[in-house]
Amino acid sequence: MRYFETETYAEACQLAADMIMEQIQEKPESVLGLATGSTPIGIYDIIAKAVAEGELDVSKLTTFNLDEYVNLPVTDPNSYLYFMKENLFDRIGLSAEAYNIPNGNAADIEAECVRYEEAIKAAGGIDLQLLGLGLNGHIAFNEPGTPLDAATHQVELTESTRVANSRFFASMDEVPTHAVTMGLKTICEA
Repeated sequence: MRYFETETYAEACQLAADMIMEQIQEKPESVLGLATGSTPIGIYDIIAKAVAEGELDVSKLTTFNLDEYVNLPVTDPNSYLYFMKENLFDRIGLSAEAYNIPNGNAADIEAECVRYEEAIKAAGGIDLQLLGLGLNGHIAFNEPGTPLDAATHQVELTESTRVANSRFFASMDEVPTHAVTMGLKTICEA
């Protein structure tokens, strides 16, 4: 593991964006693991600017997102698909065939988790994974104590995670109680 320390959020975003862009430039058909939340927005802004200015070609890129809420319509501005389309995918012209997000509205969530794992394997695995850490240290929606050998699975969101995410919803009652998340095993295989 390499550790980098920056003075500002802008510097951290530039450093992370540079690493991601270098990965894409070295391997245009890269498979990226992506995160949602407020932290990566600056990173996505830098990448979108590079694509718009013709400095980065993402035409062969494939992405897999870490997680998605269960039973939240994808048209809801709080769904992670909506977030990613607004903050990255639409801005860089990434086709729906190139990005992957767990289907939190699947009729069979367990089958969806298996399907998502199989899609990651079929893509050759994740070359580079972007992560954020939750206030309580969760990675994706894997709360502290989640087994390290967990693959993609459904989780019940802890109260602290729901409270932290409530700032995006009109009321606490609207915050989903469950999500589908990439597991720590899958994340660590990147």
